[in-house]
Amino acid sequence: MHPHADPAPSAAEERARRLFAAQQQAYAAAPYPSAAQRRAALQALKRQIQRYQDALAAAMHADFGYRAVAESKMLDLLASTLEINHAISHVRKWMNPSRRRTELLFLSNSVTVRYQPKGVVGVIVPWNFPVYLALGPLAAALAAGNRVMLKLSELTPATNAVLRRMLGEIFAEEQVAVLAGELDDPTVFTALPFNHLVFTGSPAVGKLVMQAAARNLTPVTLELGGKSPALLLRNYNVAEAARRVVHGKSANSGQICVAPDYALVPRESVQEFAAAAQLAYAEFHETGTRAPEYTAIISPAHHARLRALLDEARERGATVLRCGEGSRLLLSARQMPLHLVLGADAGMRVMREEIFGPVLPIVPYDTLEEAIAFINAAERPLALYCFGHDAAQRDEVLRRTHSGGVTVNDWGWHVINHDAPFGGVGNSGMGNYHGEEGFRELSHAKTVFKRHRFFPIDLFYPPYGNVVQRLALRVFLGKGDPGVAPRIEHGKEQA
Repeated sequence: MHPHADPAPSAAEERARRLFAAQQQAYAAAPYPSAAQRRAALQALKRQIQRYQDALAAAMHADFGYRAVAESKMLDLLASTLEINHAISHVRKWMNPSRRRTELLFLSNSVTVRYQPKGVVGVIVPWNFPVYLALGPLAAALAAGNRVMLKLSELTPATNAVLRRMLGEIFAEEQVAVLAGELDDPTVFTALPFNHLVFTGSPAVGKLVMQAAARNLTPVTLELGGKSPALLLRNYNVAEAARRVVHGKSANSGQICVAPDYALVPRESVQEFAAAAQLAYAEFHETGTRAPEYTAIISPAHHARLRALLDEARERGATVLRCGEGSRLLLSARQMPLHLVLGADAGMRVMREEIFGPVLPIVPYDTLEEAIAFINAAERPLALYCFGHDAAQRDEVLRRTHSGGVTVNDWGWHVINHDAPFGGVGNSGMGNYHGEEGFRELSHAKTVFKRHRFFPIDLFYPPYGNVVQRLALRVFLGKGDPGVAPRIEHGKEQA
């Protein structure tokens, strides 16, 4: 072999390219599945979730080291089922052509928008919700009539094996194909010329995915993350807000793209909020003699990173409060109790990086203006949580801040209401899926203008200057100002 020759593609790379080619051919042979076909695919997917629910929960438990069955079923399986139910109920309506108005000049003609499947959609699935973030985009893509290739995370091998089996029982690989940890080089997947690419993950990796997609001019939906704030207004019960933020920060051990990343609290309420957060954590996870039912950190490397964040915060003068009585009941070495960080400054990693774990900085503020400025000084987050009963103050926060989505007086629940779009803005992503917006995102909106048989379109043809053209220009453009442009005669400019 020549020393500078490209290495031979691996069997996994060859399989990826072969699957993509097969899906392209299958789409070309059947480019517009009927509503009945799409509903049947979604119903089959729903049945498989029900059949495999225990196997999936057990697999996620194995991949994380510890994950409560109830948490896996509620957050991954129930959420997936809700999204599929919504698509089953609405896909026929979404597929209907949308009638639009013509311009006045074209009265008696018609304009419609038809929603056409894009073709082959690639979905890159993260490890934190390995079922919901695989099956949610899959359901949206199937509802839109596409073929789908799923690239699963190498950190969830047990879940990947179950997904591969359950999907393989109902879908030919020409319709839905699964790639997991066998791809040593993930850029092999992103380099494929998909008709659309959906990625869920970090902003840093999202930039690389977008660069790879740009080489093929592949449109992308990026669901990223960021530092999602929980803002406590002065008119809201402190203990109630703390309890709800702690639930958001301890669900999946905070390994959620929309988890509250830090809490903005009135300065006089910081200690009360911290004490209430500790009580809420104990209520959730240290009741009686049962072992804490919270998810372990996914890997030793991720656990070490979180410990390093806390160590740096302590070294730089922050106060770190560990929630819970101790580790005597823990079932996994990577089950990490919630840690509160007080006195963090802007230079600390806990305030610069998305935390993605059970660490909650509590940041004091004095005025609402100061709190809004603090939020706006950072990149636009995927979510914002505003706790307050004053409607005027809440509206001011919503008007003056940007985020992918908002839950008022709680956390995260906007994500699993599937009649509304879910997506980021700026650093937290682009595009949407869920609901009708997800269907539109993964469809091509094709405008169709149909000319009426007797419409006198030739009145707009050259030679120019007939009565109809002059009248149309006068009605829609009015009279120009000769003082702002040169005069043109016989095709030549006159000064």
